[in-house]
Amino acid sequence: MRVSSRQDIPAARRIVVKVGSSSISGENAHQIKTLVEALAEAHGRGTEVVLVSSGAMATGFPYINLTSRPTDLPTLQAAAAVGQSRLMVRYQELLDHSNIVAGQVLLTSGDFENDSTRSNAALAMEKLLELRVLPIVNENDTVATQEIRFGDNDHLAALVAQLVNADVLVLLSDVDGIYTKPPAEPGAERIELVPFGHLLDHVEFGSIGSAGVGSGGAGTKAAAAQFAAESGTAVLITHAALVSSALRGDNVGTWFDASAE
Repeated sequence: MRVSSRQDIPAARRIVVKVGSSSISGENAHQIKTLVEALAEAHGRGTEVVLVSSGAMATGFPYINLTSRPTDLPTLQAAAAVGQSRLMVRYQELLDHSNIVAGQVLLTSGDFENDSTRSNAALAMEKLLELRVLPIVNENDTVATQEIRFGDNDHLAALVAQLVNADVLVLLSDVDGIYTKPPAEPGAERIELVPFGHLLDHVEFGSIGSAGVGSGGAGTKAAAAQFAAESGTAVLITHAALVSSALRGDNVGTWFDASAE
């Protein structure tokens, strides 16, 4: 179906939700339960749900005795390898309460650039959704060196939304939307609606993400939202703590209209 406003979200056939490291780690670790409960509620009403989740590296840090994000690539890769399995266990344990099975899908940017691997990924995702499995997607950080250095999961989420022809993409952050300037600055106002094709050239972007564990910011989220909108997927950017309200169609966050074509 065509989703033209927030109020249409509960009736959407297929939704992709993306959450960043800063929203589910450190002092915000408790929010993972809120996230899973909201996903389970949407899944329970028949919506096909895909989760794009950062957090593998941040989850792995304490298990290899790190208190902050390292700068060398091998250590980042090691943290991702350790943390990915821990993160999936955490998700599955919470999903068990709703009798939902999760499926892990690890992708790199190269998987979308090659026709064969992109097609295979699309077929795998379709089968998982057909089986009522909840796919949990992350970058394959253990082997994808460029993604660790420069990537962010906002763009990955937009690519996944395009891959599965999602009706809505919900990008979760630790700020409740896109503001005209960094929200801590005087006069900053939340933008409620971005019409399709609007360039946001009046917006002064700051960073979104806390605790030094995330790689995305307001600019990357806006760019990902515009990419998804061009592909026909409407986008909502809001605070991770408001995910339940977002999936129920409440008036939260910043809404990006999708292309009508």
